[in-house]
Amino acid sequence: MYDAIILAGGENNEHLNRYTAQPYEALIDIAGKPMVEYVAKALATSSHVSRIFVAGPAEELGKCSFPEKAVILNGGQTIMETISLGMKALGHENLTLVVTADIPLLTAAAIDDFLSQCASVDADVYYPVIAQCDHERRFPGNKRTYVRLKEGTFTGGNIFLVNPRIVPQCVQVAERIIANRKNPVRLCFLLGWNFVVKFIVGSLKLAQVEARVSDILRIKGAVIRSPYAELGIDVDKPSDLELVRICFAQTAN
Repeated sequence: MYDAIILAGGENNEHLNRYTAQPYEALIDIAGKPMVEYVAKALATSSHVSRIFVAGPAEELGKCSFPEKAVILNGGQTIMETISLGMKALGHENLTLVVTADIPLLTAAAIDDFLSQCASVDADVYYPVIAQCDHERRFPGNKRTYVRLKEGTFTGGNIFLVNPRIVPQCVQVAERIIANRKNPVRLCFLLGWNFVVKFIVGSLKLAQVEARVSDILRIKGAVIRSPYAELGIDVDKPSDLELVRICFAQTAN
C-alpha cells in the first residue's frame, strides 16, 4: 500500500480565468464538484492507496467533500515546496504517490496499473508516458504536448511514484524541469546538446532520457509506459475543461 499526496495549490491560469472564477485549479467546477474531489475519489478507490494528503489552500479545501482517509495540508509557494511539505507529513520514507489535482478523469484502474508496473522496477522516481496512438484513440482531437522518440511519440502523465529521501537533493533541478515540462525542446536543452540533436532527428530513446535524467538528479528514474490516457488529461486550457465536462456529462446520461 502507498500513501498519496495530491498537489492542490496551483493557482488558476490566465487561459482559464475567462471560464471560471475559482482562484485555484483544484476547485474548478466539474459536473457540480471541485475537480480535486474526483482525484481524491479515484485514489481512495484504488486497492493500492492507503492515506491521502491533499496539499494546498487548507481553508478552501476544507469545504470540499473528501474520503475519510484524506488529510488536508497547507501547501507551499511552489510545486516542489508543496511536495516537500507533503513528504514531511508522511512520517515515513516509503515510496509515495504524488498526483496533480487537475486530472479529474483519473481512475482507480489507471492508478493500479501504474503502481503494478512500478512494483517490477527498482527506482527512486517513476514517471508515466502515454503513446500518442493510445491518447488519440481514447480522446480523439484533444491537443497534448508530444515528444517524438525512437520508440514512438509520447505525452507525459501527471502521477508520480517518489522516494521521499531523494526530494531534498532534487528540488532545484526539478523546479527547472517542471517549469519547462510543456516545452520538449527546452527540456532537451536541460539534458544537453547531444539530446537536442537526437531529439530533432528523432533518434532519442526512452532509455536514454531515463538514464540522463537519473544522472542529472543523482537518482534512479524509471519511465512507465501506461495505456491509460486519463493520466495525461490535465485541465490547463479551455479545451481540456470542455473535454472533461463533456466526459462527465456523458457519464451522467
